[in-house]
Amino acid sequence: MDSEQHRFAAMHATTIILVKKAGETVIAGDGQVSLGQTIMKGNAKKVRRLGKGDVIAGFAGATADAFTLFERLESKLEQYPGQLMRACVELAKDWRMDRYLRRLEAMMLVADKSVGLVLTGSGDVLEPEGTGEGAVAAIGSGGNFALAAGRALLDSSLDAETIARRAMVIASEICVYTNQNVVVEKI
Repeated sequence: MDSEQHRFAAMHATTIILVKKAGETVIAGDGQVSLGQTIMKGNAKKVRRLGKGDVIAGFAGATADAFTLFERLESKLEQYPGQLMRACVELAKDWRMDRYLRRLEAMMLVADKSVGLVLTGSGDVLEPEGTGEGAVAAIGSGGNFALAAGRALLDSSLDAETIARRAMVIASEICVYTNQNVVVEKI
């Protein structure tokens, strides 16, 4: 394992989930920041509002990289107001083409009233596949656990926020890099 691989092997992400149900969209994330086997912080805020407050976003990955991407996305939202999909596609193009941005280690979930998206450093802008009941997407080290829990709860009578919170609790009980200090933003 070379030094670059070793450096990234020591860093662990978080858990971020997006739930769309009954006209409501929620992004929730835990607060744990881990470096190797050490919890560096337990109450980080990885979910926030962007732009004029009409877009919510959460990140998994390196914090400085995520803030850079948040700033770039806000810039794109100013360029393309009310067009989250277009702003994200333009950000993804920059992320792939710009030499500096290509090195950023983060993933994002973003949403507005009409669309929820997963953004990756490999240029992906993905809309989660939904059912008649809604849609769920999740990222980070506990993302697959939260995704499975969210999908299992989607056809219940629970609202989007309750599903997101329960899925985060389940993920935190399985993934050592996820805690129960959950921050939620809702549109």
